[in-house]
Amino acid sequence: MKSGAIFDMDGVLFDTEIFYQKGWTIVADDFGVPRKPELGKACCGTCGDLTLRIVKEFHPTVDARLYMERVLAYVAAEAEQNLVVMTGVREILSYFRAHGVHISAASSAATEQIEKNLVQSRLRDYFDAIVGGNLVAHGKPAPDIFLSAAERIGLAPADCYVFEDGYNGLRGAAAAGCSPVMIPDTLPVTEEMRAICKGIYPTLHVALAAIRSGEL
Repeated sequence: MKSGAIFDMDGVLFDTEIFYQKGWTIVADDFGVPRKPELGKACCGTCGDLTLRIVKEFHPTVDARLYMERVLAYVAAEAEQNLVVMTGVREILSYFRAHGVHISAASSAATEQIEKNLVQSRLRDYFDAIVGGNLVAHGKPAPDIFLSAAERIGLAPADCYVFEDGYNGLRGAAAAGCSPVMIPDTLPVTEEMRAICKGIYPTLHVALAAIRSGEL
């Protein structure tokens, strides 16, 4: 078992990725442009300038920053009322804590939102560090956020699992030299993901079983 575990938030710790997927689509109504469901998939796991560029590609006539702000406000409001912890989260966090594994969150969401969700769900005490997309120069799929997360828990990237649901996050984890583990949510498993991941499991509960057995 590795000494560190880094968790994405949306779609891994919490069932919130669906809020983003819906938000990226329905906010189009506020700007009078067509709804484009593929926008959510393209933006999954991104932040900052990369997200803005993607929004402009899909909706060239809108104010991309305002569009993104509206989506984030929608997600925050939904999370406030409907925050659901994903299957296996409490079990794997408890197991890691009991076995001295250092734990970090690394999400494209702002650090403030990560903190809020963790406190609301009573998971905050499990985490030794939190790295939001606002704390790194380059968001996923760049490796920056995972390199920072590993550094903040005092470990080399090679000593850390990264639990992710999104392609960009898994690419970033692989580029950082971590061990990417895919927990699929809204995006399907692809051949690329099979090639770069150390394991792919339907839930964190199943991933934990693999860790306990020595498979992962």
